[in-house]
Amino acid sequence: MFYRIPEINYIYVSKLDEALEVLHTLDNARVLAGGTDLVMDLKIGRIRPETIVDISRVDELKYIKDEGDYLRIGALTTLQDIVESSLVRAKAPVLVKAVNEMASWQVRNVATIGGNLCNASPAADSAPPLMVLEARLILASREGEREVPITQFFKGPRKTELRKDELLKEIIIPYERGSGQHYIKLGRRDAFTLSIVSVAALVKVSNGKFSDVRIALNSVAPTPVRAYDAENALKGREVNLENIENVSKLVLNSISPQ
Repeated sequence: MFYRIPEINYIYVSKLDEALEVLHTLDNARVLAGGTDLVMDLKIGRIRPETIVDISRVDELKYIKDEGDYLRIGALTTLQDIVESSLVRAKAPVLVKAVNEMASWQVRNVATIGGNLCNASPAADSAPPLMVLEARLILASREGEREVPITQFFKGPRKTELRKDELLKEIIIPYERGSGQHYIKLGRRDAFTLSIVSVAALVKVSNGKFSDVRIALNSVAPTPVRAYDAENALKGREVNLENIENVSKLVLNSISPQ
């Protein structure tokens, strides 16, 4: 198949302030981070921006930092850096498990965590683990920064809370002590495939009862979702298979269309 990408203005930046200033002046621009989704969208004509703003070399957005009670991950941190991070593995294991099942090693070395979120695919595999971890996103513009819970970031397929002059700067992940975390992905094959559905869960138990339950899914609605009805129904119940099986049916309330 032959693809022909139309002529596009290209702007390369190396500093965050420079990127924000450029975006403030443009109306029809797209940001290039890893490019694993953007280049394909350009090839098939899904998007037709006038300008590409390349932020791939903005090193100040590439980091994983331990702040004691939470992690800070820069938006340009690659997926492979997350997989290989002992810090993320210790404090957010469900995220590492999810990212490790995304794409191939070659793609993970280019693709970024911020790009996966900002692409806003209903099948974004990093979204469910970050939702159960109750991550917060820092959005930056020339006018300043604002913080948005990840549950409010996705507005529809390929639509987000980001304004045209904003960038996703970083992801803040609270450290969930005393929790069990797990992730399951179902696809057409074992690896290198989009999710048919993936599920992330975080559970805390006290005195044999569920004290906290968080469940998030992708590929079941126009955006990744939290299964709040199922979560609330399990809280306070005894930890046993019968309760889990009965409450699991409530996950359907979060699926659209059913």
